Amino acid sequence: MRPVSPLELKVPPPAVTLIAGAAMWLVARVLPSLSLKLPAGVTVALLLAAAGLAILALAVASFLRARTTISPLKPESTAALVTSGLYRYSRNPMYLGLSLLLLAWGVYLANMLAFVVLPFFTAYMNRYQIEPEERALAQRFGDTYQAYRARVRRWL
Repeated sequence: MRPVSPLELKVPPPAVTLIAGAAMWLVARVLPSLSLKLPAGVTVALLLAAAGLAILALAVASFLRARTTISPLKPESTAALVTSGLYRYSRNPMYLGLSLLLLAWGVYLANMLAFVVLPFFTAYMNRYQIEPEERALAQRFGDTYQAYRARVRRWL
């Protein structure tokens, strides 16, 4: 098990997404020579963004139906383990939705270097958000969470 880091559960995932999106925009502006020609790029970006927003909305709705917190900064206050809906396929559909929004932004920016930010976003989310959440859920829900974790993948 990794040591606890002071960055764990400190930055809300929507803020991390905005920071990653700003970094993508910045690198696209600094190195326009790495721009891509993406046929139907705007259409693809809109479809990806719509998918990301739909996933986010469905995931949040599942939490609201279960009457549990959607705040990712205090996972120990979770009232229920949500395993239905999109949570049958992904343990983190909200983060998957945010990732799709960033992918859509990258397609819209159409710059190769902008896409390099995505793996850093995923690594940050895994280490500083998801791993601490999983520790808290394992402690709170024990064997039920471990069985769920064995059955459903982290992202997809």
